[in-house]
Amino acid sequence: MQQPVTINDIAKELKIAVATVSRALNDHPAVKESTRKAVKQTAKRLNYQPNTIAASLRSGRSKIIGVLIPSAEINFFGSVIHGIEKVMSNNGYNVLIYQSNELYEFEKKGIETFLRSRVEGVLASISKETINLDHYAALKKRNVPLILFDRANDALGVPSVVVDDYRGAFAATSHLIQQGCRRIAHIGGQQHVAIFNQRLRGYIDALNVYNIPVEDDLIVYGKVSIQSGKECMQVLLERDPDAVFAVEDFTALGAIQAIKAAGKKIPNDIAVAGFANEAFGEYITPSLTTVNQQTGRMGEEAAKLFFEILNSKNKDALYARKLVLEPQLVSRESSLKIKNNDDE
Repeated sequence: MQQPVTINDIAKELKIAVATVSRALNDHPAVKESTRKAVKQTAKRLNYQPNTIAASLRSGRSKIIGVLIPSAEINFFGSVIHGIEKVMSNNGYNVLIYQSNELYEFEKKGIETFLRSRVEGVLASISKETINLDHYAALKKRNVPLILFDRANDALGVPSVVVDDYRGAFAATSHLIQQGCRRIAHIGGQQHVAIFNQRLRGYIDALNVYNIPVEDDLIVYGKVSIQSGKECMQVLLERDPDAVFAVEDFTALGAIQAIKAAGKKIPNDIAVAGFANEAFGEYITPSLTTVNQQTGRMGEEAAKLFFEILNSKNKDALYARKLVLEPQLVSRESSLKIKNNDDE
């Protein structure tokens, strides 16, 4: 196997000192322009690749950011990462991605991996299983900037970028009411997860505003998955709802499957709304009404917060910062009873 080209090889080729090659590659002003040009041309011809790990050890800067997500299978998180990478790339940083698979132990391993990789900061969304936050608190103790997105926890006292889950749920439930629905069910998620609790509150408050009784038997809690949504909807079908607001889109997809299997028509018999604007929602039949969380912008803003912390002299003030994005209701076929009341 051919050994990688080093700065020693460039120095031998040009018959100059290794230190001169190093300074030339880093555009040191003490090196003549003609020498810098010769060094860079030789480096390119020899296919020299800088040792970024060694460089980071020398400078104390890895130029790597760790991004911890619950699942790579969910389009939502892929879209957030796209926004993060855009900002990081523009600033010369690389992104190291680790998925927790919604498991607490995997999440802890992710943080440990980031620390071993000498990341300069961590951007994370907390797993559904996580209650103990000690591994996140450890980052703060080591002065590693931590920014949370989507699933945040204010108790950590770190900056975060979230969507207004309460307002999004309120809008989705209000939309169903405006379509003539009165027995609106809710399939919720684990209530220790703040965003799921906020969505439950938005649903309840929308019913209250429109003077519709909140019926406990129309609220069920699942594990936020297609299968769980299907199972929860099968329970709700026995309670005769005319609509269902699901805590997120995969749960809504499971609910749609159960409704169809029961021979009910969507939206005429039961209207459906989800949350998150997953990519599949636009293409299923009927297309899914949902809430857009501005995922690309969420990623960009989280990345920008990292650089604000990195460059700020008053980091404590930034640690209290919480950016709340406006949710956007996306109305589609699954809920438009008034528009679609002549459809099958």
